[in-house]
Amino acid sequence: MLTRRKIEIFKAIVDEFVASAEPVGSKTLLEKYHLDYSSATIRAEMSELEELGFLEKTHTSSGRIPSKIGYRFYVEHLLEEKSHESMQVALKQVFTERKYNTQEVLKMSCDILSEMTQLTTVVLGPHSVDQTLLQIQLIPLSDKSAMAVFETSEGHSESRMFSFKESISTQDLQTCTKLLNDRLIGSSLGDLIEKLLLIKPILADKIEHYEMLFEAFFNAFIRFASEDIYLSGQNNLMNHPEFADVNKLKQVMKLLENSSLWRTIGTRQGSLSLSTSEGSEFVWLEDMAVVSSTMPLDNDTSSKLMVIGPSRMKYEHIVGMMKTLTKAVEEIYRKEDDHENEKPKE
Repeated sequence: MLTRRKIEIFKAIVDEFVASAEPVGSKTLLEKYHLDYSSATIRAEMSELEELGFLEKTHTSSGRIPSKIGYRFYVEHLLEEKSHESMQVALKQVFTERKYNTQEVLKMSCDILSEMTQLTTVVLGPHSVDQTLLQIQLIPLSDKSAMAVFETSEGHSESRMFSFKESISTQDLQTCTKLLNDRLIGSSLGDLIEKLLLIKPILADKIEHYEMLFEAFFNAFIRFASEDIYLSGQNNLMNHPEFADVNKLKQVMKLLENSSLWRTIGTRQGSLSLSTSEGSEFVWLEDMAVVSSTMPLDNDTSSKLMVIGPSRMKYEHIVGMMKTLTKAVEEIYRKEDDHENEKPKE
């Protein structure tokens, strides 16, 4: 049973561990938090909290640290959300300067949050299957290279550099671009590979070195359809002792680039999750934590914004920042919708 005394001691342990990254002992609690209990009473309560699964004892110290279960309890019952006027000011300066497309808003949101939290942030854009191809441009750079620019219905723009083993004429590039636009515009990004395979015989009939162009677009479509993730502040993890081990840091960095992982992070073996009534989601995996929130965008689409760091992150600050950011982005698109609705009908 969690008594008021246990909760008071537990909260002090979490706050101290978040601040120091060092296991917390009874002496520290007495000296820094001025708890009105004896050292023996605090140690007894810490032992019971450990038995209940809220604390863990490390091998290097007699102190305790919060467990995944402990963090979940802290977030669900003890979180005191902080307001962030500094973020409101920063967002107002950035987002009111000019109109941004969806991709720019998502990237700037990610960058701002990583800078203000000093953690790693991830934004998962609208899933590729929900987007359609709007236009393809193929710009010749030399006789053996070109740049392809793809635009989607969600305002997403991506460029790819193509290098060819043999020379390809400007006429062939133009023919290829027209064919692809005629046949692929309006197609779901998830269907591009299948449709490209269907028009391969047409490319072979009209273009001399069609194999090189087909291979270039085939690889580009695979990458373009899957790259719906943007990361910011990856190096921030290096500043936390939990990731001091180089091999562990490399492993985490590799995981960060896997968009499929972040879409299903709460289902991974060994994870512990919590969804709040206000829309925030928390996942704890080993000594990592992920805090996420959904950002509504235009055209009834949404994006997921995530903060990734050690489990001892400052949850109250992060939740407050994410709510401020989500509200600001929502305001941007609400104003745009209102503006569209005010346009006179022709």
